[in-house]
Amino acid sequence: MNHAPIHSAPVKPSERYIILDALRGFALLGIALANFPEFSLFTFLKPEAAAALPSAGTDRVARWLLYFLVDGKFYTLFSLLFGIGFSIIISNAARKGADGFRIFYRRMGLLTLIGFLHLMFIWSGDILMLYALMGMLLPLFLHASDKAVLRWALALLAIPVAIDLACEASGIYLAQPVVEAQQAACARYGITDDNFAYWLRDAQDYRGVFQFLLQGALVRVQEFVDGHRYFKVLGLFLLGFYIGRKRLYANLEQQRVRLASLCRRCLFVGLPLSAAYAWSSMNTHPLGLTAHSLLYLVSVYPLGFAYAAGLCLLYLRWKSLRLWPLLAAPGRMALTCYIGQSIVGMFLFYGIGLGWGADTGLTATEGIVLCVYVCQMLFCLAWLRLFRFGPLEWIWRMLTYGQWFPLRKTS
Repeated sequence: MNHAPIHSAPVKPSERYIILDALRGFALLGIALANFPEFSLFTFLKPEAAAALPSAGTDRVARWLLYFLVDGKFYTLFSLLFGIGFSIIISNAARKGADGFRIFYRRMGLLTLIGFLHLMFIWSGDILMLYALMGMLLPLFLHASDKAVLRWALALLAIPVAIDLACEASGIYLAQPVVEAQQAACARYGITDDNFAYWLRDAQDYRGVFQFLLQGALVRVQEFVDGHRYFKVLGLFLLGFYIGRKRLYANLEQQRVRLASLCRRCLFVGLPLSAAYAWSSMNTHPLGLTAHSLLYLVSVYPLGFAYAAGLCLLYLRWKSLRLWPLLAAPGRMALTCYIGQSIVGMFLFYGIGLGWGADTGLTATEGIVLCVYVCQMLFCLAWLRLFRFGPLEWIWRMLTYGQWFPLRKTS
């Protein structure tokens, strides 16, 4: 690597906005709340097995609350922040006379590799690879007008409803080839409906885990096709890009009235419709696929936007709270924390670790999430007192910029 100074460099600590890091840290908590039911294998349990757990009653309440308050809302927030980050990378590079596109595509290429390794070897619920691939499309909108960016964003968010309507009317199932490939992979390794929920708990070595991850990668593709996640992610990226382009995060005090109005309106719409979405999810979409997809559109995004606006308002009201550095620390180390959550989940719930999976109810699982997140916050605070970057962020930045960055802070 080149040790000589170059024009481009990552954002310095003095150039960071703590509200963006705090929002990212808050999003990481919600993502863990959404992901850990899969790590604990609770999501894979058959209804009768879940009903037999001692915490079955509270688990049902917890499951409803997850659909109501968590599902989709925090990945919405995380995706908005990714779009904001893109605008910052480009503007930072342009200000310093560097080739912003070269830096951006190298960054996305590395993130694609990280996501692929995460997907194939650690956890098949990875989102990083999709983020990187969709992120590569963002430069296409660099010179689009603000109105065009917003129109594209809204269209992309609405497209999944139209696709589900067409599929429901025609009887076409777009993910059928992926499902068949996944079933073939399961048959190859002896993964059946009866042992699916227990395979990872009973795995005695990594070979068994890897076999499950291979079919799990296909399940992930199926989830992306079923949920049309690529359209949703790109639409949210563009909204974040718009926010970053207007630098709304840099002038929060001037945005107070608009933030309050946005928060009120989104809560007014998002809360009752999220309750309807939770009911639909808990009861296997009784109104049909299109209605469920429409409920997702009009409930998940408004509530996710309300979370973002509400946290900004709290920050403006109580800037001196210790909460903000606590949230910002994992936000500055988001990649390390995200991958770290997967490794912790493997250790706690799989047979190659403690083997708690399939025997831990949803209520206990979410309690574990809170403990893990608190530990991550404390670790990140301690780490950032001594070091400039998180460990994975440090490696990612050096490979992106082709330059050595000192990790340890100087006196």
